[in-house]
Amino acid sequence: MKRVLLFFTVILCQSGWAQDKQYLNPFGTKPPGYTHVVVTGPGKTIYISGQVPTNGAGEIVGKGDLKAQVTQVYENLSVALRAAGATFDDVVKMNTYVVNYKPADVTVIREVRSKYLSKENPPASTLAGVQALFHPDVMIEIEAIAVVK
Repeated sequence: MKRVLLFFTVILCQSGWAQDKQYLNPFGTKPPGYTHVVVTGPGKTIYISGQVPTNGAGEIVGKGDLKAQVTQVYENLSVALRAAGATFDDVVKMNTYVVNYKPADVTVIREVRSKYLSKENPPASTLAGVQALFHPDVMIEIEAIAVVK
């Protein structure tokens, strides 16, 4: 069944009959806050480098406060997307890196990201715990890929 679904997805995308983006969860359930597979059609692809919780002056925001840092990172992502002519609805993949990740952190991250990302069609996502990022006060970094028509 999975191969049949993938085959038709590829055929539709190649033929131009598919929508610009398809959100697929081939494992039978829809996961909370992300999509297993996102297929994109023709369009402009935007790669956003890892965004960290810095303000316009380059100062780290929310030292020791994960929620404040996640919020600043999503605001920075919003600015980067707008600069490229995109919105969060155009994001198809996100990678999130959290220093000294604890399972309780996912609740904080999901609370903030739910204010920015589509609940119906969230992007494919990866969340990884890391030992450190570029500065000891930075707790989170998020990179994104978006596709616009």
